[in-house]
Amino acid sequence: MPAPARLRAAQRATAVLVRTRIWRQARHVGIYLASGSELPTTPLIDAALRAGKLLYVPRIGAAGTMRYVAWTPGAGMRRNRHGIAEPRLTRARPWRGLDLMIVPLVGFDRSGYRLGAGGGYYDRLLARRCIAHPPCLGWALAQQLIPAVPRDPWDRPVDGTVTERGLVWRTG
Repeated sequence: MPAPARLRAAQRATAVLVRTRIWRQARHVGIYLASGSELPTTPLIDAALRAGKLLYVPRIGAAGTMRYVAWTPGAGMRRNRHGIAEPRLTRARPWRGLDLMIVPLVGFDRSGYRLGAGGGYYDRLLARRCIAHPPCLGWALAQQLIPAVPRDPWDRPVDGTVTERGLVWRTG
């Protein structure tokens, strides 16, 4: 999908999410900085900043770990080993202290399972998450919905996925 169409879809997805109670109640939001062909997060970041939310983005550590660090636009950035931008400063917030997590995906199904980019960072994080805290939502295009995501025993679903067509809550 061309970049302008993805941006319009992200604006519509943002309009969907900001109308939800889960968004309105969240103060500390874990979000990612979209890259490549991912659905842009810029409209959502702009909405969060306008609403006074505090943002945290992933930073990759040693041995496949990931943690969320405080982030504001204009913060010093660097590229990690995967070429993804992340903050230079590392004032971390435990992911359990977040009120909401927005995660990337390549594909998703109605059961809440997601396909990621293959690094396993979010899979490891979701495996440690307690039931549904913090709530975790995928961020995707509606066309990324597939009938069933292949899963392994350690995979854990997200609570729902936000698309430009609405919020797809997990079933089952």
